[in-house]
Formats: sequence, structure tokens, C-alpha cells
Amino acid sequence: MWDEIEVAVEKCAENEMKRKPDPANLGFGKYFTDHMFRMTWSREKGWHDAKICPYQNFSMDPAALVFHYAQAIFEGMKAFKNEDGQLYFFRPEKNFERMNNSAQRMCMPRFPVDQVIRALKALVYLERDWVPTEYGSALYMRPTMIAAQPALGVQPANLFYFYIILTPVGAYYKEGFNPTKIYVSDEYTRAAKGGVGNVKAAGNYAASIYMSEIAKKEGYSQVLWLDAKEHRYVEEVGTSNIFFKFKNELVTPSLSGSILPGITRDSTLKLADSFGVKAVERAVSIDEVIAGAESGDLEEAFATGTAAVISPIGEFFYKGKSYSVNDNKVGALSERLYTELQEIQHGEREDPFKWVMKLN
Repeated sequence: MWDEIEVAVEKCAENEMKRKPDPANLGFGKYFTDHMFRMTWSREKGWHDAKICPYQNFSMDPAALVFHYAQAIFEGMKAFKNEDGQLYFFRPEKNFERMNNSAQRMCMPRFPVDQVIRALKALVYLERDWVPTEYGSALYMRPTMIAAQPALGVQPANLFYFYIILTPVGAYYKEGFNPTKIYVSDEYTRAAKGGVGNVKAAGNYAASIYMSEIAKKEGYSQVLWLDAKEHRYVEEVGTSNIFFKFKNELVTPSLSGSILPGITRDSTLKLADSFGVKAVERAVSIDEVIAGAESGDLEEAFATGTAAVISPIGEFFYKGKSYSVNDNKVGALSERLYTELQEIQHGEREDPFKWVMKLN
């Protein structure tokens, strides 16, 4: 039914447009642009009422299924602008393909990726003055789908809202590109195999908040999650994938059903391989990590994700003891990956992988 409709555009009145924030103090997710994209799916009509419109509130029934049974998924993507004003997306088709996989797992409707990317291009071009140019900053894009049908009783909804909002962002962590401190949780878990840890479902993040707050009170930036069965094998760190640089190889936990297949994770593996670094996916135990930190065999550790890109790790706290990584300094590989990924994203370096998509 998508082919039968056009994406309508309703522009915000000039006198209602927001004042743009100081690009040096953006933070993350604090400011939102003047416009958004939204469309609706119903069992009778399929996808319809697609439009770019002023940023606005939704009116929803208190019985909407999303409020009661967490039928909600989302993605995180970025748009970049170089000094010449050229706009870029970074691998948007991969994010939307992953979102469709999440939709399938959560009994939600899939959507046509190419058409949604075209609508997103139009939205970002309209909001191009919101895209920051400072190094390390970007326009973060948040596609979201929620169950809007009013009903009680666990069931797949027959009415969904899909929308995309935009926010200019700076560094994700207050530390910036400096080593973060990580709290290892051996009591609480993020996800279990057979569950929904491998899709970007909203409930995954709600389940992580309690332990994350404990870690923050202790002075740590994020939580390193271990597997739900044995509390032995490393899975994710906060909202990111994790990598370890041992003496002879770069290692990240294999996708075993409870780990989100990150777009930046995949990009990091491919980029490291292009450097001639042996990059492998395998099970990594917390014992191996701690032993490597103590012996020095663990030369670097870092997290990867759309929000933070590459986030170096300088310390792990596990079972009441702190373990330093690389004397709490940024490693050479972490810095190179961060720099080259950023340069590719901003169109400042050759893109042999064809990851970057021009908007104008």
C-alpha cells in the first residue's frame, strides 16, 4: 500500500521555529529539531498517512498496548556535515534492516527500507541547519515504532505509529574521547539467549537501568553485562558492543543470540581487518579479561556504538577490585579506529567500503 501514497510535507511556521543550541554544549538527546517524520500502520490500510510535520506530541489512549506490554522498537543513526556543507548518512540501510528484524521478532509490521530512507533524506535536508559541523558531533536520528492500539491482554497490536525525531549531539560520555570506567555486573543480567537481547527492543533498556544507576553511584560510566546462565562470559557494555585488544588479536564476543549486532561493531571488524589487525569473534570470559589486565596481555578495551562511536575503557571494577587497562590511557588502535571512522563518516577519507550515503 506504500506505493499508493505520497509523503506530505507540513512545514513549521517561521515564528514557531526553535532557537538552535550552542554547538559547543550539545550533550546528548537534549535538543530536538523543528520537524519530524511519522506514519501509521493498521491491519486494514497497511502503511499510510506518511508525512513530515512540525515536531509534536502524540495523543494516545491510556490503554495503548505499548504502555502495558512494551511492544516498542527503535534505532539510532547519525547524519554528518562537513565544512563544505555536504551532508552524509552512515550505513542507514543496515539500521533499517536491523529495525525490520526487530519488528519481526516483536510481531510488528515491517516497512520498505528504500522508501523510508528517501523520507529520512527529505527530513534531514529540511533540518540541515541543525546538523553540527564540530568534530565528534552529529545529528542523531531516532526511528521508533510503537503499538498504539487501545486494548488489554497480551497480543500483537493492529495499530502502530512509526516516527523519526532528530537531535544534534556532541560526545555521548562526559569523559569525551577519554578512557571510561566500567562496572562489571555478576548479579544482574541484560538479556538471555532465546529472549530479545539480539534486537533493539525498548524493554531491553528498561531492564538495564537499575544496575546502571548502581554503577553511576559508584562512579562508573557503564555496566559490563555477563551472560545470564553462568555469569561468566562477556556480552555487552551499557548500550554498546565491546572489544578487547590482546597481544595477538582484536576480540569481540560472538553473536550468540543475546547480543545486539551493532552496525559500528561490524564496521570496526571490517576496518580493523583492513589495517591488518587479526579481528575475531569468539566467546570471551571475564576471567580472561581480568587475567589479561593483570598481566598486560590486555592492551586495550573499547566499546562501539552509534552514539559513542569508539569509547576507550581504562578500568574495570569486578568483585570489589579495580583493574586498569593500558595505564588508563587511550590505546593506539582505539584512537586510529575512532579517527578513521569519523573521517569516513564526514566524507574526509576515502570510503572503500561504500558505507557513506550523500544527501545533497
